[in-house]
Amino acid sequence: MASSAIPLERLGGHAFNHRTSVELEEEYDRLRELARAEAEKKKSCFDRAHQAYKRGDGAEAKALSNEGKRHQAKQAEYNKQAAAFIFRENNAMGRIAEDTIDLHGLFVEEAEDVLEARIRDAQARGQTHLHVIVGKGNHSTGGVRKIKPRVEQLCRELGLDYATEENEGRIYVDLGGNRVDAPPPLPEQPDGHQSHSRPQRPHRPRPERPQRPQRPQRPQEPEDDDIFSCLKACCTVM
Repeated sequence: MASSAIPLERLGGHAFNHRTSVELEEEYDRLRELARAEAEKKKSCFDRAHQAYKRGDGAEAKALSNEGKRHQAKQAEYNKQAAAFIFRENNAMGRIAEDTIDLHGLFVEEAEDVLEARIRDAQARGQTHLHVIVGKGNHSTGGVRKIKPRVEQLCRELGLDYATEENEGRIYVDLGGNRVDAPPPLPEQPDGHQSHSRPQRPHRPRPERPQRPQRPQRPQEPEDDDIFSCLKACCTVM
């Protein structure tokens, strides 16, 4: 899994990819704000620890460093709760198709982790493809899309071909190692609507398929896999 040092970059301008209540939005924002507050405290402690070390006060430096680590752990916990919360809401059964995963509201590293887990689970179940909702990034910081390039990179590392779908906010991923010249028409949505727009042919070379190195696993406490429990519960695959 990716490092717990998650960059504070999330997809698009809205965490939720559907109409929701003010209470749900406030809860998501509350968890992320708590994480940001802990990040600021962590930085303050580590900065003061460095200053103490430079002036030769080893005991003070160690105490401040330990305090910074406690704030770091709280930051990770709040971000984990927020990620599980938003993923569960955006990927609830009946809200999106079974062959689709929605990454709205996740930080880049969170999105990469949960997508890799979903891909491996879908392949194990014999699923042939996956639609990945990455958003258009209209409201991303500086207008620079963060998650779409990381999703494409992950696909290349896993040896999977992909193509941007017609609305540019979704990526079609072939899970069988086949070449994708153009994505198929968008599938019928839970509300019964279906897009009839002509798919957009991707303008890119076929990706290389290097062997993906095995990622070192992070030690996890029994309760430290909330988002992956949500993945299994919310994203039933065919």
